[in-house]
Amino acid sequence: MGIVVIGAVFVDIKGFPLDAYIPTGRNAGHIKYIHGGVSRNVVEDIANIELRPTFLSIVDDSALGEDVIRKLQRHKVNTEYVQKIPEGMGTWLAVFDNDGDLAGSISQRPNLMPILDLINEKGDEIFKYCDSIVLEADIDPEIIKAVLDYSKKYNKKVFGVISNMTLAVERRDLLQQFDCLVCNELEAGIFFAENYSKKSPKDLCKIIYQKVSAGAIKSMVVTMGSKGSIYADHLGNKGICLAKKVTVRDTTGAGDAFCAGLTIGLTYGKELSDAVEIGTKLAASVITSSENVCPRFLPRELGLDMDVSDC
Repeated sequence: MGIVVIGAVFVDIKGFPLDAYIPTGRNAGHIKYIHGGVSRNVVEDIANIELRPTFLSIVDDSALGEDVIRKLQRHKVNTEYVQKIPEGMGTWLAVFDNDGDLAGSISQRPNLMPILDLINEKGDEIFKYCDSIVLEADIDPEIIKAVLDYSKKYNKKVFGVISNMTLAVERRDLLQQFDCLVCNELEAGIFFAENYSKKSPKDLCKIIYQKVSAGAIKSMVVTMGSKGSIYADHLGNKGICLAKKVTVRDTTGAGDAFCAGLTIGLTYGKELSDAVEIGTKLAASVITSSENVCPRFLPRELGLDMDVSDC
């Protein structure tokens, strides 16, 4: 079954200016429509490491929804549990500046509750033989509870990715049961009701270590863009991972690739520090391209002692 990824599919509508971006003005440029969504990106990233993940999600009952499924299948994602429902996908509208950084965005989330019905019906066959679980931390709390119940039943690790921290923070008690949470420094500030925008990696590492210990959080990784990332867990491990020096083309999807790499590492025997390094490598591979997912790697290229499975 591989790693099971649960969450929404979005259509990303991305705008790029031709000249200097003016927030309050008209900006000539070009627009792209791309399959997106944190979970959809993560599952494709995992598949691009040839690890055959399974996706629990919803797509539109339309040609666009079919296109999303076909692309995932080409990358050998198991889409058996992807449901087709009218208006099943969300939309993310994003504008980028001349440096390729996100200048502003608006998202419209889909209704994901049909996933709960699927879990209630087929949870045992989905989770019994999976390697681990990746779950959007801002998904409906009923879905989180159901997934956590199965994770305890079958002793599976659960990794949380963030799509909307404002929603995720409302599930704080549930997130304490995740094995690892991944977010950026802005999202970490929302989670802990503080402002970390001017913190150095060294300072933020110390802060997050204290917060993790006090908040009964098993482990947390915070990405800091060009400053790298920091990590801490309840066992006393903490550290800083420097970002790779690469040419930035488009930062969209870099955080999702980071999460995929981290999840892969922690699922298949790596320590937290090594898993963060894998995430950093995958994030760098996304930043240098116009795609929102990483290119293909073999597991051994990332230091994983495993070969490709055709199952």
